[in-house]
Amino acid sequence: MTDRRRINGPLGGTAPPVFVSSLTSKTTSPAKRTRAPDELRKIFLKTGLTPSASGSAYFELEPSTPTAASESLASKAPALKLTCTVHGPRPLPRSAPFSPQLLLSTRIKFAPFAARQRRGYIPNVGERDLAAHLETALRGVLIGERWPKSGIDVVITVLEGEEDNSWNKGQSGESGRTGGWGMMSILSGCITVASAAIIDAGIDCIDLVTGGVAAVVRQPTAPPQVFLDPCPSDHEEIFAACVIGYLQTRDEITELWTKRSIMASTDGNRANTMEFEPLVDQAVEAAVAARLVLIEAIKESTEVKVQTSQFGHPKNAAS
Repeated sequence: MTDRRRINGPLGGTAPPVFVSSLTSKTTSPAKRTRAPDELRKIFLKTGLTPSASGSAYFELEPSTPTAASESLASKAPALKLTCTVHGPRPLPRSAPFSPQLLLSTRIKFAPFAARQRRGYIPNVGERDLAAHLETALRGVLIGERWPKSGIDVVITVLEGEEDNSWNKGQSGESGRTGGWGMMSILSGCITVASAAIIDAGIDCIDLVTGGVAAVVRQPTAPPQVFLDPCPSDHEEIFAACVIGYLQTRDEITELWTKRSIMASTDGNRANTMEFEPLVDQAVEAAVAARLVLIEAIKESTEVKVQTSQFGHPKNAAS
């Protein structure tokens, strides 16, 4: 007799489906970097993409290794795609204590599909640490005295990140609080895209802050060398990394985050040691290069706003 209160299973036995792995051998071994040590990846930056927010921006880095048309999506090189929205300045609740400075709140959230290993919706320790570093980088740029008892919210969503352990197994190492090496590039991009969104919101700043990252790559047959804009999938072993938030006009650093010590050698050979200052200098060069892209994106968005205010619509200005 058939039970109408539930869905009955099939009469015969079934076997679970078996899926063939689509990962090729290219994903198990890191690809070789084709860029020069001082060459950065191309940056795409655009502001004003979220009309409901006070300011918004989109940041994208091209994949370090181009993907052929015959390769599957599982074997493509990781890229970096970030979106940022700024809400405010808006008044604080009446129950909040008086604050003579502008209160800054930052939040970084990875999309569930941002990496090969699916992430949860609750922010983890790594995302909260990145938000704390971002808040430190932006706090030294805002002119908070002009917005008393007000606050702004900076929300960044990582659509695609470079923090992927399947590309280089064993390199993430310290996966507790700081995460892998890809977190350094993510923070650098977050600083740049947040700066663009804040400027798009019309919030007063003392300068343009951009992020830059550099890493020391230890090679088996050569001394360690500093690489700008490193990608974890391009190097067999990363020795140390540094990311900064830099103000070029004022020549100031608002954020400095280094991972691992480069003053000591793991094998006891002083030929494999490097100084700290060259690594910071290379990170500053990467931040200066990102500043050029930020300036061009701001000029483009400003021209569109001016045309819109004068002619009502940008298309009418061309006609």
